[in-house]
Amino acid sequence: MLNDEDIALFHREIQGTKKIEQNIFVPSRDRKLKDKIETREIREKEDTLFFFSDEYEPLLNEESAVKYLRQNEDRYLLKQLRRGDFFPELFLDLHGLTREEAKLELASLIHACEKEHVYCACIMTGYGTYTLKQQIPRWLVQHPRVRALHQAPREWGGDAAILILLDV
Repeated sequence: MLNDEDIALFHREIQGTKKIEQNIFVPSRDRKLKDKIETREIREKEDTLFFFSDEYEPLLNEESAVKYLRQNEDRYLLKQLRRGDFFPELFLDLHGLTREEAKLELASLIHACEKEHVYCACIMTGYGTYTLKQQIPRWLVQHPRVRALHQAPREWGGDAAILILLDV
């Protein structure tokens, strides 16, 4: 608490000053927040793309149905994916896309699955020149969020589609 002497000292020191008028515009925080969110989404998408190397050659048996199970996962997951026990909530159709476009779309799908808490998604590769059909599983096994993948059952696209199970 201030005593009378301190108050008098304060008044003597500020004598002759004038009040400052606030004439500076302070921008709203909404735009900064929106920019931050957009930057974060771009960065997360770029981080996801980091996992997809064209050089990596996983040991996938490409003679039979495409399948992959992350280490330390229950083998029953593959059987469930093959039988169609998981219902894909998001679908990605890659028909007519180049490899680079498909890579971007795949990164976006995984990001959307994380954001929306979707555990199972279906990727339709089609047949075409088999480029995407062979490359998509090679990219997917590199991503740490992919728990398992299997060629889709007939009702979800058969051997022209892949079901993926994610850890979100």
